[in-house]
Amino acid sequence: MADADPGSHSSNVPVPKPLCDVEGLAAEENAPAGAVWRLAEPGRQLDANLVHVPPGRHIEPHVEPDLDVLLLVVRGSGTLGTAQEARPLREGGLMWLPHGSSRSVTAGEDGVSYLTVHRRRPGMRIRRPAGP
Repeated sequence: MADADPGSHSSNVPVPKPLCDVEGLAAEENAPAGAVWRLAEPGRQLDANLVHVPPGRHIEPHVEPDLDVLLLVVRGSGTLGTAQEARPLREGGLMWLPHGSSRSVTAGEDGVSYLTVHRRRPGMRIRRPAGP
């Protein structure tokens, strides 16, 4: 069997590729609140979002029961509220948000933009009711 030509690309072989300029998106002057970018590649095992929280705004406390989340601050600063204490969020800071933990985000005076990454949540499926 002959070796495949290393210069050829088969359509079913995964190839790394650039997705976006995270710093550029985070630096936009009038970025809307919420997710300004989402990973949407077909067949992915991860989900990722670039989230912007404008100055004076916050994300209410909530719990993610099933997924661990990595949060990387790309621009600005703020505060991560937890069940025990508030933790500062600064550019370059990487936080682990374990599943089951309560968290909130409050933007600092210049707002805060951060990237979240977690395992992709399975799609909803229609199932038969459990039981007899």
